[in-house]
Amino acid sequence: MTALDALLESTDFAAAGERMHAFATELFPFCRSITGDGVRATLRAVDRRIPLAITEVPTRTPVFDWEIPREWNCRGGWIRDPDGRIVVDFADSNLHVMGYSTPVHCRLPLDELQPHLHSMPEHPDLIPYRTSYYQEAWAFCLPDRVRRELKPGTYEVCIDADLAPGALTYGECHIAGRGDEDVLLSCHVCHPSLANDNLSGIALATELGELLRQADLRHSYRLLFIPATIGSLAWLAANQNRLDRVRHGLVLTNVGDPGPPHYKRSRRETAEIDRAAAFVVAGWHADARVHPFSPYGYDERQFCAPGFNLPVGCLSRTPYGQYPQYHTSADNLDLIRPDALADSLRLCLHILAVLEGNAAYENLQPFGEPQLGRRGLYDLEGGRQHVETMRMAILWVLNQSDGSQDLLHIAERAALPFEAILAAARKLEAAGLIRQT
Repeated sequence: MTALDALLESTDFAAAGERMHAFATELFPFCRSITGDGVRATLRAVDRRIPLAITEVPTRTPVFDWEIPREWNCRGGWIRDPDGRIVVDFADSNLHVMGYSTPVHCRLPLDELQPHLHSMPEHPDLIPYRTSYYQEAWAFCLPDRVRRELKPGTYEVCIDADLAPGALTYGECHIAGRGDEDVLLSCHVCHPSLANDNLSGIALATELGELLRQADLRHSYRLLFIPATIGSLAWLAANQNRLDRVRHGLVLTNVGDPGPPHYKRSRRETAEIDRAAAFVVAGWHADARVHPFSPYGYDERQFCAPGFNLPVGCLSRTPYGQYPQYHTSADNLDLIRPDALADSLRLCLHILAVLEGNAAYENLQPFGEPQLGRRGLYDLEGGRQHVETMRMAILWVLNQSDGSQDLLHIAERAALPFEAILAAARKLEAAGLIRQT
């Protein structure tokens, strides 16, 4: 049994799900973007639970083909109609102001205002989420129902924001294990009040960090809380000299909705993390899916750029863009559920337990099947199903342990639970029949 198997047995997952949802509720009001005080406030909240090293990367710092943009902070924004009524107000939802809008305060007729409005006719009651990070513009986002009710006349608009030299901020929690190879766990912190596509990943990564800090770990773990794209590029640029330590990685996103798990493979397709995640996810739920790598998505596409080619996949429930609430005001705290968050936590721990326990072994008695009875490995105790599973696991491990196949490969080929294969290997190793290569 690995330390993570012990955590799986001892963790109260229902309570953990409630904690994660409560944490998402705490963070929901913050106005996050790729820079700014909303990100800092979010990282301070995470730091109260797990220790974070905070990095500030100044504006105009080059990161490969990119440059850190100016820092954006928004304090408010509104549209006042010809009758003096405020019809759109940032105070009601921070989605109302397009991310990275330049400051503005002016009066203009409705036909000139319309190009600065975003709505979704197909979802007339929802506010869309829109940004303009790298092109100066200003705009408001509003329900299409409200937009259609705007009457001709002169409107007063105000966006109280700063777009000025500053910094990009990210947080990193390092949990040392017995080895110096890292498991990278990454989530993005750059979306405003979006619960599944942002806060679910932050809540899950924070909960994982708290649990992992309690365990005696084989691998070291590096948890990243970073703005999407530009944040991962900034971290990669600052850590080029130690990227060879990244042995496995997962991007965690959209992990709080009730849909079944989905895993997207790394660019390598068959890295150990791909095999471990695919093995666990495929057996988790009848509707769970494993997808090939694609260069479109979240930060796995930066970690998997050809110059890095890190073994980093993406774990989610319903993937991005495949649920109707995605990037709208309906991605709220009602969409994410404590039981779904708890299930994602349990799933992650199972994947990490495979990585912690996986190894290759050599059979020290390879000429025929060794005598198991006199070593107490044949007449095992327990229920009939347990005995049969363990007996088959022992036989499979003995047969396949030629030093070239790891335990995960044996579990895949035998169609047996990884924990049974690992337990069999531990019994055989204790009996002096196999040794780790």
